[in-house]
Amino acid sequence: MELTASERHRLKKTAYGHKTPHQTRRRATIVLLAARGRGNADRKRSGRPPTSTALQITEVKALACQLPTESGAPLSRCSYPQLAREAVTRAITDTISASTVRRWLKADALKPWRHRSWTFLRDPDFRATAQRVLDLHARIFDGAPLGEDEYVISADEKTSVQARCRCRPPLAPGRARAMRVNHT
Repeated sequence: MELTASERHRLKKTAYGHKTPHQTRRRATIVLLAARGRGNADRKRSGRPPTSTALQITEVKALACQLPTESGAPLSRCSYPQLAREAVTRAITDTISASTVRRWLKADALKPWRHRSWTFLRDPDFRATAQRVLDLHARIFDGAPLGEDEYVISADEKTSVQARCRCRPPLAPGRARAMRVNHT
């Protein structure tokens, strides 16, 4: 990208101006860097690289959405530390902290203790099915990365978001009881 002297001068005034809106300053800086030959590829993320796989994150989220009694816990709801211990017990991950579980659930706005579903059927082949889908999202097929000319096209990823009627009407929330919605 090449700039004329007047364009470069105007962009520098914009990029370094104290009264220029932030977004405009940022755009001017990007154009100036591109004119110097700097690419726009993402830089490496600072800090420690993630140690958990997408499959582990998905399995912990699925675990959080199960009722505690299904795992033999004598509780009506689970806390973050209990979910972390259960994930290690079930060998989903070697170690995990309660704050990591909280962050993962918060990322998808999951609050299973606030919303209870019934008629929830767990897929016995969940791990295999989830692994295949998550590998495709990571551009991996049968253990090999996809080439530059290969694409993944998904026609229907979220089957439970289809426009369809519910089998049973939702049960209204009551005092100290969250609204209950039929899941299937």
